Amino acid sequence: MPHIHKNLHLFYQTQNALIGWESHEPRIIKDSCETKKEGMSMNAIQCYAPTNDYNEDAKDQFYDRLQSIVEKDPTKGFTILVGDLNAKVGMDNTRYEDIMERQASGERDKNDERFANLCAFDKLVIGGTIFPHKRIHKITWTSPDHTTQNQIDHICINKKFRRTMDYVRTKRGADIASDHHLLVAKTKSKLKRYWTMRRTISQKFNTAFLRDTDKLNKFQIVLSNKFQAFHDLLNGEGTTMESNWKGIKEAITSTCHEVLGHKKHHHKEWITVDTLDKIQERQNKKAAINTSRTRAEKARSKQASEEEH
Repeated sequence: MPHIHKNLHLFYQTQNALIGWESHEPRIIKDSCETKKEGMSMNAIQCYAPTNDYNEDAKDQFYDRLQSIVEKDPTKGFTILVGDLNAKVGMDNTRYEDIMERQASGERDKNDERFANLCAFDKLVIGGTIFPHKRIHKITWTSPDHTTQNQIDHICINKKFRRTMDYVRTKRGADIASDHHLLVAKTKSKLKRYWTMRRTISQKFNTAFLRDTDKLNKFQIVLSNKFQAFHDLLNGEGTTMESNWKGIKEAITSTCHEVLGHKKHHHKEWITVDTLDKIQERQNKKAAINTSRTRAEKARSKQASEEEH
């Protein structure tokens, strides 16, 4: 079965802005979040379109379904369409000047017309065609034999919010053992922020040191000196219960800081050093493939990586 199941991830800080999410068959998923603008939501639609090899009916059904989901938003809010559209839009933007510019890579393919028509109908700007970048930062997919490279993953945004988008480009260093590169977009849109009370973590003193006779004697001497200094300071002055308590608390706390120190938290290691080394090794091999200057060099780097796995 093809890898058609998709998911969306939210940062912890924005999870409370989530209004809801919907799964539309295996190829499409949508989530909605509140924005800072009253009455406007941000809808993120992630999808995986059929490839050129699929029959025409399957492609039509997918784009009809995607069309209905994009149009479904009653508030006409901020919409982001993102995913593997399996469509090469190319640099020629003839008839599609409103929704794309001429900064894409390569030439159009058969799937382009369906994708471009969808964007034109719903006024979605194709982000990867707008911003000038090096070709390596436009390419989103590389064939397994590293002989073919295409720009088939896209991030689209409502035309009226076009100015909120700062850039769209790939991050080739991200390694998830995929033939796709990570595609990233930066926008100025802001989700509604929900303030949460964070639990205050109290630091504990290392009282285990008091089992040591030398440490215990030192603690008693230092504390006795602080109490004596506090007593001398208050001698002859009017005191209250509150001032006495503050003085005693300060003497004990400062002595603990000075003699005992705080406990050190030893968190359990959830990932071993050996695993981290293997991750770094795989990242180095991916970097070697990415930076290869010739096909022969790239093939050797690819072969070395495959032999290791």
